[in-house]
Amino acid sequence: MSSNENSAAQKIRAGLKHPVIDADGHWLEFAPIISEQLKKHGGQRAVDGFFAFNNYVTRALKETPVERKRTRRAQEAFWAVPTRNTLDRATELMPRLLYERLDEFGIDFTVLYPTSGLGVAFHQDAETRRTTCRAFNNFVAEYFHEFADRMTPAAVIPMHTPEEAIEELEHIAKDLALKVVMMASLVRRPIPAYAEKGSVPHHALWLDMLGLDSEYNYDPVWAKCVELGISPTFHSGSRGVGLRLSPTNFVYNHIGHFAAASEAVCKAMFLGGVTRRFPTLKMGFLEGGVGWACGLYADLIGHWKKRNRAALEEVNPANLDRALLVKLIDKYGGKWLSGGVKDLDTALASEHSAGGTGGINDLDDYSACGIKRPEDIRDLFVNNFYFGCEADDPTNAYAFNRKANPYSSQLKVLFGSDIGHFDVPDMKEVVAEAYELVEDELITADDFRDFMFTNPVKFWGVANRRFFEGTRVAKEAAAVLAESKAAPAEVRR
Repeated sequence: MSSNENSAAQKIRAGLKHPVIDADGHWLEFAPIISEQLKKHGGQRAVDGFFAFNNYVTRALKETPVERKRTRRAQEAFWAVPTRNTLDRATELMPRLLYERLDEFGIDFTVLYPTSGLGVAFHQDAETRRTTCRAFNNFVAEYFHEFADRMTPAAVIPMHTPEEAIEELEHIAKDLALKVVMMASLVRRPIPAYAEKGSVPHHALWLDMLGLDSEYNYDPVWAKCVELGISPTFHSGSRGVGLRLSPTNFVYNHIGHFAAASEAVCKAMFLGGVTRRFPTLKMGFLEGGVGWACGLYADLIGHWKKRNRAALEEVNPANLDRALLVKLIDKYGGKWLSGGVKDLDTALASEHSAGGTGGINDLDDYSACGIKRPEDIRDLFVNNFYFGCEADDPTNAYAFNRKANPYSSQLKVLFGSDIGHFDVPDMKEVVAEAYELVEDELITADDFRDFMFTNPVKFWGVANRRFFEGTRVAKEAAAVLAESKAAPAEVRR
């Protein structure tokens, strides 16, 4: 089905000295196939569980703006898959056609995430959630098996409890030989104060970020990932939550929602000390770009400098010379104070200067990370977190700006084609769009190699040295991993 004339992506790929790995492509679930196969693997419960999210969106789209405003239901996505190019639409549905066209796209190997399937791990009913995830993973293992040399699918891991996550991780790794996982984050849970009264309204849910203040201890899950050689990826969004609840404007709800969700989970993993306790574990946050990550990285350092335990003593209320302060207020308050200051604590209450800390267990917000110097933040953040970036995002260059990022750091970005979704109207243009950063001299050719090849190899291959065996990029990936093994402590500039 490919054109005889080489695409721009093919021409770029021909000029590269390294393969191109797509770390975040998508496939579209075709209803006749997915219904039949989920029923085969999990019965009608799995079929119903899979289509629950689609049905929710369909109902929301049928509501009028007035009805959505009344319940503060967000405007959902409509016309969300490309239709300008019928060949591309078929390519999204059929793995065999995608496999045939990868050279046309300038891509050597792709990691494919589901589309509707991203929602199956969030079903509130535990039996339905687990049954649907199991059936879905069994199906994708079969569906993509014959194309393993050039593509691999992501399994969906439910995360409502550590036990269900570990059970599915064991299954996909040992029984299905799947290598990539999409973990459900921002798990919606009822607020206890409302749950105790019985019925829990939609607005009385909180979002569990898994790494900090969670309902459960997820360390056994991270330990299982290390044991199985799995690098977790998170593909959760925040559309329809908090400040993204417009009942009339999808773009308002969509812009930044992946970045906001990724920042929340990444921040929780860091401040919860996950990277300190599991220094070899790498985590990927997809489709939100890297601009937010650069900001978070700098903010974590900036806040630590002002809010580490020693620095907090600079703002300890005990430092205040209370007698002198009262004299100064009495002297300079003038006509604005009648009778002087009788109760300093009451006078300063609005400044939170006189309040106690009896309700705080630990004054050091960084205690779980064990930060002794700001460079520790660099080592626990830069080496463990990877960020999925779409080709047409100009802020991808921020990751490589060593002059701006603290301690001359280069954040680790993963090229994500996002093929299969509305923001990729022509699959042949994706690699060319990514390469514009080189053409515009925003990044170097070496940076581009890291973006398109080296980083994804290290993200998956360091944890699982056999990840790329038998693939089209096996030889080149092995060379990168050999260098990494020779120097296990990554260079920290």
